Amino acid sequence: MSALYRVGSALFLSGFRALGVDLRVHGADHIPHQGPVVLASNHIGYLDFAFVMLAPPAPRREVRFLARDDFFDNPVTGFLLHRLGQIPVDVHGDAMRSAEAARAVLEDGGIIGIHPEGTISPSFVPRRAKSGVVRLADSVGAPIVPVALWGTQRLLTKGRPARPTRGAAVVVRYGEAFRPTARTAMLRTAEVMQRIGDELARAQASYPQRPGPPPHDWWQPAHLGGSAPTPEAADAAIRRQNEQRRLRREGREQAQAG
Repeated sequence: MSALYRVGSALFLSGFRALGVDLRVHGADHIPHQGPVVLASNHIGYLDFAFVMLAPPAPRREVRFLARDDFFDNPVTGFLLHRLGQIPVDVHGDAMRSAEAARAVLEDGGIIGIHPEGTISPSFVPRRAKSGVVRLADSVGAPIVPVALWGTQRLLTKGRPARPTRGAAVVVRYGEAFRPTARTAMLRTAEVMQRIGDELARAQASYPQRPGPPPHDWWQPAHLGGSAPTPEAADAAIRRQNEQRRLRREGREQAQAG
């Protein structure tokens, strides 16, 4: 493990300890000890990538995660992401550059982490995924390890104040490595999300902490009796947010052109 990666890892793990995170890890032995691997996880909080990377006990393999490029603009998160060697994704421009960088990592026998949904799910229910995860794995014949996270939304997530819950439990489950076999990329992606969903259901069932009454149950999905937005309401909010981002981006481009 590189010195820079160790520094970034230590900073994140120190932060988790300072918050009193009750970390519970299952199935870390499903991550192959060598060779190219894709870790594909659900996405419910801004710190998901760090838990996917750092939950396995040491010694652990380095993981290069695909992350939105605007996270690299923040002086704090950008510093840590660079130290961890993460891969920025230009979500509004040329995504091929990040795909090529990820493929190079896999061709070199490394591990790539990815959230197939592409964005945080405000309902905390997995959203429809993009096929990039299976296309990337297929390109080098890498197995996919489905990963489920639960509890990370209580630390830092979309649409909520940046006030992490101290002592929150975080469950990380790694499923068995597999290679999807369906005929089309769309169906192979559905296989991946099904496996992530199965691990997520197990993580939720074993979660040791229960939510309080409304509004303290905001982190519990609606179908489990919580007050989180329904998937339909969450999708509508994401569409509005994407439209606002598009308008801001076009406004900046027009200002620069003028």
